[in-house]
Amino acid sequence: MSRARRYHDACGAAHGLDLVGERWALLVIRELMMGPRRFSDLRKDLCGLSANVLTQRLEGLEASGVIQRRKLPPPASVQVYELTDWGYEIEPVFMVLGRWAARSPQHDPTLPISAVSVMLSFKTMFDPARAQGATMRLGFVLGEDPMVVTVAGGVIDAMRGDVEGCDVVVRAPARAVAAAVYGKAPLQALEGEGAMAVEGDRAVFERFVDFFHLPAKAG
Repeated sequence: MSRARRYHDACGAAHGLDLVGERWALLVIRELMMGPRRFSDLRKDLCGLSANVLTQRLEGLEASGVIQRRKLPPPASVQVYELTDWGYEIEPVFMVLGRWAARSPQHDPTLPISAVSVMLSFKTMFDPARAQGATMRLGFVLGEDPMVVTVAGGVIDAMRGDVEGCDVVVRAPARAVAAAVYGKAPLQALEGEGAMAVEGDRAVFERFVDFFHLPAKAG
């Protein structure tokens, strides 16, 4: 961000907005939370973001030390963007902001949602009290993104990875997974519509769904 557009305020929160307050900047960071992404991957998952604005945000975040560029080794040999160690430290901000905003009466859950958004929502909305005694490993193939979610000892983790060996594998668009977990849409109905395929121990996924309940709307 240019000096002319900064807040010129010594408050740490104000400086945080200097760093990530530009439109789309936080969502670019969100999409990097599960690991490195190519420019084309970011464009695909950030609906409405132009290539020009994405380039500007990546350059600004890199200049601020939040993200970095690197080239993957052969055979990939492509340039990717990833968060720095310091950049990853912003994750709790997304969790607090997401839980707070989910209480807004104006929140529209029918809008597009990315695979990374769904994974971060799991970490945000997880209720450890409901998961007592649960140990499970779930695979989610959301479009082209394979993700693995583990639950053990009342703790949840989510990451991009190989779904081989998971207790259950769910193949579906991100929106369908959100509908099942947060909208409590019946699995049989989603499968009947061709929106979801559940492979393996479906009882594991059915129990997993109960770990998540949206907070009550404000006011």
